Amino acid sequence: MERPYLLAESTWETVRQIRYEVAVLPWGATEAHNRHLPYATDTIQCDAIAATAAGKAWDRGAKVLVLPTVPFGVQTGQRDIPFCLNLNPSTQTSVLRNLLPSVADHGVRKLVILNGHGGNDFRQIIRELEPDAGLFLCQLNWYTAVDPRLHFTEPGDHAGELETAVMLEIAPALVRPLDSAGPGRARPFAVPGLRNGLAWAPRQWSRVTDDTGTGNPRAATAENGARFVTAVTDRIADFLVDLAAADPNDLYTRDD
Repeated sequence: MERPYLLAESTWETVRQIRYEVAVLPWGATEAHNRHLPYATDTIQCDAIAATAAGKAWDRGAKVLVLPTVPFGVQTGQRDIPFCLNLNPSTQTSVLRNLLPSVADHGVRKLVILNGHGGNDFRQIIRELEPDAGLFLCQLNWYTAVDPRLHFTEPGDHAGELETAVMLEIAPALVRPLDSAGPGRARPFAVPGLRNGLAWAPRQWSRVTDDTGTGNPRAATAENGARFVTAVTDRIADFLVDLAAADPNDLYTRDD
């Protein structure tokens, strides 16, 4: 059954008859995820979250179109780990700049970059591109849409309980037995200001972790993953419904 809110599954005959208000561009990554999750974890999760949230929004009348997921993210701190496939932020800027006319020229007035990888940050890219984009741009990190501490004992930062539970819900066949996973121990910065958040620098991943994970995945369950995915996609769907109904030229509240 065709899902008209997913471009990859739709036909030209379908999309030319619909006036879409919001496009969603899921953006993942290809990188090592401990010993138990696949390299495509960020992309698989982002793709599934986008499809589920858009489907919920569509059922409520929002004309949303999910574009194919970009499978490459910023991996500059993982270059010594095999096949962590890197796109520099400047390349991401060029990719997005090239894609925007294909969306804006066909009447879509708002685009949401649904981010699924911690190394991606589109805020400065949006600041650069939006003045000439011809449509409203925003970023949404799906994994922070709902406070993960409400669902997980130790969410983890990468391939931990959160990501493992979500994969157990959406792609269980791709999750290796959890007893094969490394413990996901992470070494913090030795400099106090970097450790406590006063300053920021990218982490050199192979110096941070021995198994490419940060966060213990052992407590993950499909049940917790299902509850979290439901909460996240409900919240993102609410946002997509609101954004679809909004006038991009009138996005601010008025003084009484």
